[in-house]
Amino acid sequence: QVQLVESGGGSVQPGSSLRLSCAASGRIYSSSVMAWFRQTPGKEREFVALIRWNSGITLYSDSVKGRFTISKDGPNHTAYLHLNALKTEDTAIYYCARGSQYSTSQSSYYTWGQGTQVTVAS
Repeated sequence: QVQLVESGGGSVQPGSSLRLSCAASGRIYSSSVMAWFRQTPGKEREFVALIRWNSGITLYSDSVKGRFTISKDGPNHTAYLHLNALKTEDTAIYYCARGSQYSTSQSSYYTWGQGTQVTVAS
């Protein structure tokens, strides 16, 4: 079974940038959808962005549109989330996930990484 491992989180100041990586232990099939979600304590896991693996079509939540970019490296089975113009409200644990539906619902994804912490503070 393919496993996902996130990396790249850290503590930064507002306005900074980070790049999160999600490396798959095996092949990501072309029919897959890769997504990023985030969660803060006491809140539901929130959709951030997704990318269709075969076409590269992307979708973003309104809260990150224009600031975050999701991308993929097919040959290396890795998805990325580029976080720009970070705000304090972006502080969360970021998870990547693999599914087969073009969906913003976490229930549509069946493989999850362990998460990587992003903290944005002055």
